[in-house]
Amino acid sequence: QVQLVESGGGSVQAGGSLRLSCAASGFTYSFRCMTWFRQVPGKEREGVALISPGGSSTWYSDSVKGRFTISRDNAKKTLYLQMNSLKPEDTATYYCAAATGGSCSLRGGAMDYWGKGTLVTISS
Repeated sequence: QVQLVESGGGSVQAGGSLRLSCAASGFTYSFRCMTWFRQVPGKEREGVALISPGGSSTWYSDSVKGRFTISRDNAKKTLYLQMNSLKPEDTATYYCAAATGGSCSLRGGAMDYWGKGTLVTISS
């Protein structure tokens, strides 16, 4: 059974940091590009960071570049998102997702598997 389970969300003040984790099981994690998305109710889902299967390549949206760092531990089958210098506009539910085998994408439609999300709330 495929599972992606996010953790690490919470409430922090602006300028603070959080580290999200995503534990994967039930599929060949080390072969998949992984992406973090976020969504605010009423707004489009946004892909914010992706990482290649081996971890050597990463990409960030302009909205988080320089503040967020995506990483992965293939031995532990875990994906991470280190979020620093958080802003109120970073408030959202954050989801991890596994891309269709052989592809890397920020498009939600290109994902095979999704977690249920973890809520991040940043207060000013």
